[in-house]
Amino acid sequence: MEDCIFCKIAAGGIPCSKAYEDDCVLAFHDISPQAPVHVLVIPKKHIESVVKLTPEDDALLCHMFRVAQKLAAELNVEESGFRMVLNTGRDGGQSVPHLHIHLLGGRFLAWPPG
Repeated sequence: MEDCIFCKIAAGGIPCSKAYEDDCVLAFHDISPQAPVHVLVIPKKHIESVVKLTPEDDALLCHMFRVAQKLAAELNVEESGFRMVLNTGRDGGQSVPHLHIHLLGGRFLAWPPG
């Protein structure tokens, strides 16, 4: 999608601080981190949100979770704990209409959120 900021980042049109990249996923450090570790894991394929996932996206979603798992270990939050968040829709706090996982860690994360 040409006006999607995450699609532009995934295509290399907007620079980011990459944490991981392969053929179908990009992970990068959030420009406005909410925790010492705050990485976004996005599919390179444009998918608006969780509600737009199809059965054909099952392997991609699983891969996104595996990438987040790998990054949690690499960023030293695997043992202390971390949170993975998928905001969906306006009331769910989704500010960019492109599926993404927030990987947050490096501090105590209170519950309930927001």
